[in-house]
Amino acid sequence: MLERWRLSVGGQVQGVGFRPFVYRLAVELGLAGWVINAANGAVIEAQGESDQLERFIRRLCAELPLHARIDRLDRQIVPPQTDSQAFAIHDSDGGGAITALMLPDLAVCSDCLRELRDPNDRRHCYPFINCTHCGARYSIIEALPYDRPKTTMRAFEMCAACRAEYDNPLDRRFHAQPIACPDCGPQLALWDAAGQMLAQRDDALRMAEEAIRQGMIVALKGMGGFQLLVDARDDAAVKRLRDRKHRPDKPLAVMFPTLDDLERACEVSQLERDLLLSSAAPIVLLRQKLNNIAPSVAPGLPYLGAFLPYTPLHHLLLDDLGFPVVATSGNRSGEPICIDEREALSALGGIADIFLVHDRPIARPVDDSVAMVAVDGMVMLRRARGYAPEPVELAGADSVIAFGAQQKNTVAFAHRGRVFISQHLGEMDSAAGSALCRRTIAEWTRLYDLHPEQAVCDLHPDYRTTRLAEASGLPVLRVQHHSAHVLAVMAEHGLSAPALGIAWDGTGYGADGTIWGGEWLHVTETAVTRFAHLRPFPLPGGDKAAYEPRRCALGALYAIYGHNLPIDRLDFTTSERDLLLSALERGINAPLTSSVGRLFDAAAALLGLIQRCTFEGQAAMLLEAAADGVETEERYPFRVTPVTNSNGTTRYMIEWTDMIAALGAEPDVRLAAAKFHNTLIAILTVIAQRGGERKIILSGGCFQNRRLLEGAVKALRAAGLTPYWASRIPPNDGGIALGQIAAAVRERERMPCV
Repeated sequence: MLERWRLSVGGQVQGVGFRPFVYRLAVELGLAGWVINAANGAVIEAQGESDQLERFIRRLCAELPLHARIDRLDRQIVPPQTDSQAFAIHDSDGGGAITALMLPDLAVCSDCLRELRDPNDRRHCYPFINCTHCGARYSIIEALPYDRPKTTMRAFEMCAACRAEYDNPLDRRFHAQPIACPDCGPQLALWDAAGQMLAQRDDALRMAEEAIRQGMIVALKGMGGFQLLVDARDDAAVKRLRDRKHRPDKPLAVMFPTLDDLERACEVSQLERDLLLSSAAPIVLLRQKLNNIAPSVAPGLPYLGAFLPYTPLHHLLLDDLGFPVVATSGNRSGEPICIDEREALSALGGIADIFLVHDRPIARPVDDSVAMVAVDGMVMLRRARGYAPEPVELAGADSVIAFGAQQKNTVAFAHRGRVFISQHLGEMDSAAGSALCRRTIAEWTRLYDLHPEQAVCDLHPDYRTTRLAEASGLPVLRVQHHSAHVLAVMAEHGLSAPALGIAWDGTGYGADGTIWGGEWLHVTETAVTRFAHLRPFPLPGGDKAAYEPRRCALGALYAIYGHNLPIDRLDFTTSERDLLLSALERGINAPLTSSVGRLFDAAAALLGLIQRCTFEGQAAMLLEAAADGVETEERYPFRVTPVTNSNGTTRYMIEWTDMIAALGAEPDVRLAAAKFHNTLIAILTVIAQRGGERKIILSGGCFQNRRLLEGAVKALRAAGLTPYWASRIPPNDGGIALGQIAAAVRERERMPCV
């Protein structure tokens, strides 16, 4: 019996070759009808015998193109059309509510790479080669549905050859919106630091390569913004980059020409190899071997942020150079990466020697993603290129904007049961950072025609993101920082209450006005409450302590010994010590904290690893590095003290004072570092066992520490508990916006959070 089915398909079905796949499948099965891109994904009308249509549906779901994903497929039977004899691909329909998914930027595919290197191909050595399986997506989209006139490629008129490929449903470039070739597409240019043209096209690339060989710093306009490149083997060149960028110690990422080159420099597991070669192609933290990478690339650390070329331009550059290059974000410290060449001249002019640019505009900054493999899976540390803006499904999430946190910020938007999380936006301390936050919110509101009814932000009253939420004109929900951490992991894994959340990080504004950061939170269907925490200790100098581990150590020792504290391992002058001790005694600018992150800092200072930091998390990274390779089950003593709340309930306070006192007297720094980690894992597990919940949530920036995360998971499982941790969403503040949305959903269901 002849039937006609109208199929509404939601999911990742635009910009991935979905329509030509549908076309080829329908033609093979002898169906009539059409397929079209729509605001909510794609719409198919297929006409044929009922058994043909059933086979069509089965194969449609089972044989999807590489990057396509179907989240929803609704079927409606409509009247057959007697004049419908063939199957066709129609132009996009821009009407209706916009729910289609935007695809992340994708690494260049093997087919395009083969053409890139083929002297007989018309796109030979063309740095902007792409097809429906690869290339820029999110970084060029200006409106939905995803069509060329709604991207930054609209100014490039296709030549006849590209147009023929674009219009051919059997060609892999059918409706590849960034399609281009040397005759009609974007081109390279090389500028000096004053913006004067030095060369164009192939000559520009060759001159940039020679500059890198000579130890110069090249600012390269990539897919989602600028990168700063320098020879990773040349220690003097790397130090010059550090000096100019005012980044003295923070590790730099290295791009290797090939996987073989990378494996000569780093240990690579199969999971890590899969990540490196994936279409997302993130930076992956890998254990270094003895190699020729300059020591100043990742000073004092056993792990290297390594990745492979992911754009045709990177491949051409690294193919010719044949050696690894540092490829770090093209920005000034604390500001977003540059996306416009004129902006880059101003911001990077004092850093880069020359600029390798191109004339394809970038719609928004999209930095490189960073991940590691831990507990036999991926842990996302910075979510951007290759992953953003893929959503997280969350029932009940709609019409909410979350402004995130202050550091490593992302924003999120709840729309029809999905949470769309922006790319990494960075630090909100600067005017440029908060401007990017505002611009991202405005762009997403326009892209999806959002009509938000609520804004969500952190509880901290002085965060720039809090002020942006307050200025939005929307009702504002303020969510405690560590509640958001825990709820983010629960949302990622689709978990329901009850659970016990463990949120460990550096800083979060607590519900009692103190600085939290070592929290166990009990999540029930009706509330999130504080179940346990570290004993608070003072931070002399307040915010300064976050970058001076010596101050954290001083505060911890003062909490143990009072005025007569041992201070011989800390780098203070007599006048500094006396001034800070006076402030501690009088309680002036010495806020209390329960932060595990600050306890890491204190331990690192007491062990003589570092006294002052130049980047966030440096002390903890050095402490983890000191413990690297040390196998021991030894730990320090600790105590757990019950505390009665005002409502008569009991919470627990962890007394860490015995641990810090013993650590300060430990002669073996590496053993002390390992025992410190073991003690934290033991503390975590003991309290988890008292929580009465099987589901244990690990969240917060401290769980970027591989040793801590893997040790905690192992110990919790051995105790018969089931741990969950952040994987696709960062455990650090990059996941806060998702947790804020989850809190808003709970609030709507009358389930308040602390």
